[in-house]
Amino acid sequence: MAKTEKARRIVFCDFDGTITAEETFVKLLQRFAPLLYPLKARRMKSGEITLKQAVRSLLESIPAARYPEMLDYIRGQKLRPGFEAFLDLMRSCNVPVVVISGGLRGLVTARLGALTEKIEGIYAADVRTDSQFLTVHSDFEGRDELVSKVDVMRRYDYEQAIVVGNGITDVKMSGGASLIFARGYLAEHLRRHRVAFQPWRDFFDVAGFLAQRWKAICRLPSSGGG
Repeated sequence: MAKTEKARRIVFCDFDGTITAEETFVKLLQRFAPLLYPLKARRMKSGEITLKQAVRSLLESIPAARYPEMLDYIRGQKLRPGFEAFLDLMRSCNVPVVVISGGLRGLVTARLGALTEKIEGIYAADVRTDSQFLTVHSDFEGRDELVSKVDVMRRYDYEQAIVVGNGITDVKMSGGASLIFARGYLAEHLRRHRVAFQPWRDFFDVAGFLAQRWKAICRLPSSGGG
């Protein structure tokens, strides 16, 4: 969507732990950088390093030859139920869905497969595999984040933003939303700060809520995959 094409409504959706049933990126880092991960996690928790520094150093410690294994691993991870039904509903409502991940674009597209055709855009970091170890690059690198989700949101022109998320990287993104679907860490954070949000378990919940709110222009799909 070009900046000049204004959408009445748009959905910005996290990937890991939101579209996927579990925090797949964390599990992947633990699996492919098992010795380094505990150290970086401790240093990040203590504030010695940022999330961006931790993720970059972990990824860049992984041999590039293992990238195909990483893709195979992510393809085996489960999606949260109702995601395809949700995408179909948003299409019927003419509401674009943009996926923003703090992980890697190649992993996101590998797991989503044909569902990417139903998504307006996918934003995440990229890796190069032409050196001994993975090399990370991000077009939307922030001061503390490998992918600044707020900067991605600014690429789009819209009246209302709906955010669907679960983690720490979704906190800033939710600040620009008209409606927030939150679970996990994000829900706890918003509750502590007295910010209104809609709790959810799966994408059937999200689709059902929006179909009811937008019933004049939408219909809830009768079937769909997870």
